[in-house]
Amino acid sequence: MLVDESHNLRNREGKRYRAIKEYIEKNDSRCILLSATPYNKTYHDLSSQLRLFVPEDKDLGIRPERLLRELGDAAFAALGQVAPRTIAAFEKSEYADDWRELMRLYMVRRTRTFIQENYAKTDEGTGRKFLVLEDGTPSYFPSRLPKTIKFRVDAEDPQDRYARLYAPPVVDAINNLNLPRYGLGNYVAPRPRVEPTADEEKVLRDLSRAGKRLMGFCRTNLFKRLESSGQAFLLSIERHVLRNYIFLHAINNNLPLPIGTQDATLLDARLMDEDADATSLTASLIDYEDGADADRAEEVAETEDVSNLSDAADFQRRAASVYTQYAGQHHSHFKWLSPTLLTSSLKENLEQDCEALLGILCLNGEWRAAEDRKLEALVALINKKHKAEKLLIFTQFADTVHYVAHELRRRGITQATGVTGASENPTEIAWRFSPVSNEKQEHVKPEEELRVLIATDVLSEGQNLQDAHVVVNYDLPWAIIRLIQRAGRVDRVGQKADSILCYSFLPAEGVENIIRLRARVRQRCISLRHAECALSAH
Repeated sequence: MLVDESHNLRNREGKRYRAIKEYIEKNDSRCILLSATPYNKTYHDLSSQLRLFVPEDKDLGIRPERLLRELGDAAFAALGQVAPRTIAAFEKSEYADDWRELMRLYMVRRTRTFIQENYAKTDEGTGRKFLVLEDGTPSYFPSRLPKTIKFRVDAEDPQDRYARLYAPPVVDAINNLNLPRYGLGNYVAPRPRVEPTADEEKVLRDLSRAGKRLMGFCRTNLFKRLESSGQAFLLSIERHVLRNYIFLHAINNNLPLPIGTQDATLLDARLMDEDADATSLTASLIDYEDGADADRAEEVAETEDVSNLSDAADFQRRAASVYTQYAGQHHSHFKWLSPTLLTSSLKENLEQDCEALLGILCLNGEWRAAEDRKLEALVALINKKHKAEKLLIFTQFADTVHYVAHELRRRGITQATGVTGASENPTEIAWRFSPVSNEKQEHVKPEEELRVLIATDVLSEGQNLQDAHVVVNYDLPWAIIRLIQRAGRVDRVGQKADSILCYSFLPAEGVENIIRLRARVRQRCISLRHAECALSAH
């Protein structure tokens, strides 16, 4: 049995994980787990993958020696009824030496450099390394060249839309938000007037223990959306206001609150590249097992229509309408909780946030794409720098995909489209962009072929897109491994170009200082420069 992208199998409680494990056990399958981007946050992510085919009590023949030296046999035995030569014993160790010994038994690692040094041949004319395919065709290794694109933000220019959004009033408003919907556990009434039902007691127990972490992530994520595009940021603000008013509508009318996902899974790095605000109230509409495509969660959130809303009264009317939909056709998708079980400060904090966010919308007005200098820089890259080449553009947010794709077509770049997790058939769109590498030339008409493809990370795994050799990161992902995955979509067998060009838009200094984006990237990969080196060397 072959399991590709196995690094995603980290949640032992997930339906997908359990189904694969059950299949392996019932069929006594030999199992190979494959991953080109083995991203693991903890050693337990590794053990979860091993547990697919290694029973918990199997004698592995080795022990976590570093842990045992530290604790001693008696202290280790006191940790629980765990045999020392089992995977359960290794799970108690945080020492890299122990895990290296364990993985040595099961892992075969072949890096790009290893393959070039041990399997590749050298072109005597160019010095380039290549592999010989089964049909005798040489397949060369292109080099990866990281490049940066910066766009100007001028605080002195009243027409600069980004400068207006980065201004202190907006920054201060976001920093001072209460974000009560992300920490409902902080608002549980110690002595409610009415005793909760059995179902409500379970909801109260399940309320987020992530607390301030989840609220802090939401605040940072708003700045991330600002760094992505002004349009995505303002849409997120509008949706946030709407969802606050849905809660206020319930509180004011003594109606049960619709509770969506309120747990720490929203902090998983696999999900952190999407809109936390989009997932909080509406995530119950989505199968979140195994961190299921967070992009789909954002798309569901976009069904909350925020068009033509300009003031508090508009949002209140729309909130009442949406609440009716939730209580009716979507009732089963939510958990429900009486507002009497929560403190009065919840209402106060929701109202305070609505006032602050409406102030941001009033200050900035409707986003004007004609004044978007970041978009202008992208258009110049497409029409001037690479006017005869295909470009694969990645962004974290579906809102940005829709916005950029729409604006590129408005500017005459007609062979452009976007793809997100909500797209009906992402693979078909990938074929239109890269028909040669997918052997679909006969099925893609010349007028249907795409030159520019804008995508979320729904296309960062499992797709052949190597008809292109130019990759653009319109915004930087939270997890640096995504940069490697994105480049890997075009750096594949069949790539004809000598070099893969990996462009990244760097955040404007104003918002960069706010969210400390580079500091977060350094925590993952020491520095942005090291990330670029990783792109080149992978």
